[in-house]
Amino acid sequence: MFKRIFLIVLDSLGIGAQEDAHLYNDVGANTIENILKHKALNIPHLISLGYGNIENIKGLEKTNHPKGVFTKMREASIGKDTMTGHWEMMGLKIKEPFLTFTEKGFPKEIIETLEKRTGHKIVGNKAASGTEIIKEYGEHHLKTGDLIVYTSADSVLQIAMHEDKIPIERQYEISEIAREIMMKPEWKVGRVITRPFKGKDSESFYRTSNRKDYALKPFDKTALNYLKEEGLDVIALGKIMDIFDGYGITEFKKTTSNEDGMNKLMDTIAKDFKGLCFLNLVDFDAKYGHRRDPIGYANAIEDFDKELKNVIDLLSDEDLLMITADHGNDPTHHGTDHTREFVPLLVYNKNIVNGKKLDIRDTFSDIGITILENFDIKNILKGKSFLNEIITTFKEK
Repeated sequence: MFKRIFLIVLDSLGIGAQEDAHLYNDVGANTIENILKHKALNIPHLISLGYGNIENIKGLEKTNHPKGVFTKMREASIGKDTMTGHWEMMGLKIKEPFLTFTEKGFPKEIIETLEKRTGHKIVGNKAASGTEIIKEYGEHHLKTGDLIVYTSADSVLQIAMHEDKIPIERQYEISEIAREIMMKPEWKVGRVITRPFKGKDSESFYRTSNRKDYALKPFDKTALNYLKEEGLDVIALGKIMDIFDGYGITEFKKTTSNEDGMNKLMDTIAKDFKGLCFLNLVDFDAKYGHRRDPIGYANAIEDFDKELKNVIDLLSDEDLLMITADHGNDPTHHGTDHTREFVPLLVYNKNIVNGKKLDIRDTFSDIGITILENFDIKNILKGKSFLNEIITTFKEK
């Protein structure tokens, strides 16, 4: 049906607490609604696709003639982290949540084991912003060689090391040791990340491009694998490569920001390929959600909306655009964690003339199933395709 599908994940842009939010201490969370309480949004292109028609949210304008197909999706998996959301989109249901150490940092036994195996003392050991923790401990690290270990709301152990203090190859060796340690069932995290930095002092430290992820591979085949096995292109932009540990991906490019991600998306649209281009825009989550900055988040949404117009203008009749999120991260909620929320789904093709609202999807996996049906690929993944419902919007009844 469609030659190319472009899937954009607006990382953490939830649209209201799920029915089970009480199990996650997230009752009342609503990322987009609470952002709107702090700043009005000028997002005409998202609105034109039907974004304001998904829910009755004050400040989100409805349109009488949506150009897209739209709804919201319920996360079926246990958890509310990045890997869970993305893996479910591609057909995997997570029944055991990935381990997180957000509240108290890593247990003493992990820290002592890592110190013994690497020969370095450890400082930090808390959930923190990567840029802030090197400001806090970077000068100490330069003097002592102590490793800066920290985590986040995701299932991750991150190690910040200065490239002039610890050579980059040794940094990777240290991270490989950490990955081995963190494979223990009661400690198993989704990713271990090398976070190199440079600079002379706390005012000039900056992270370099030599980041390296050591991720868990999905425990089973995803829609990405099925696509690759059929000889189709699976192009990963942003942290998609890391989230799936390269499993089922044929080509990838890293990104440095939302803007860079959208630019690389437009570069990809200009290429001739057949298959899927999968982009994650992480700034919403990392820069604004976790840092509880609703104004910054609002500005980022407006910036995306402007770039969205450029993307839409480049798409052909043979292209399908999907826009969604992987979880919530209400910047007005307590703590700094993700929030258990429904996520929006917006689908666009130039031939849609009768945009409409779909039923609420019971799993993010419906995205992966729809993509596979589009390419007529048989699979054993669970979910319900909405491909036919897109096609029925092409002509007046």
